[in-house]
Amino acid sequence: TDETESRPAKNSRDGLGSDDGKGEIPDGFYLVQDETSMKEEWFKAMIDSVREVTHIAPADTEGKIIGEKVTQEGVIVIPCKKSLGLCAGVTNAPYRTTTEVYPDSPNATPEICNRAQVACIEGALDHIISVI
Repeated sequence: TDETESRPAKNSRDGLGSDDGKGEIPDGFYLVQDETSMKEEWFKAMIDSVREVTHIAPADTEGKIIGEKVTQEGVIVIPCKKSLGLCAGVTNAPYRTTTEVYPDSPNATPEICNRAQVACIEGALDHIISVI
């Protein structure tokens, strides 16, 4: 996961200490939306589908998840050029997102995470099929 593998590897690569950049793992599923890919109904369809198998990450007291503004329940938006190193940044496809759910968050397991990812894909595809 990010906390146990990705962040330590990135810190090592960047010459940082093991606790530098250590962050809180959001508890629940969320999506990262690129501000140039504003498909609000598509994101809602994915979140609604995922909600059937696990909980959605809540916003913090500032209305953010991982320091980014929440645009709708379980969805944060980032500028398209922002260097977060997320998957959605590698394509210009009209439908693109990064899914986030962590098996080391307090209320998740690897099985729940897998089911959430499948539900997200099903919700995404069902929505796209319904609008074409």
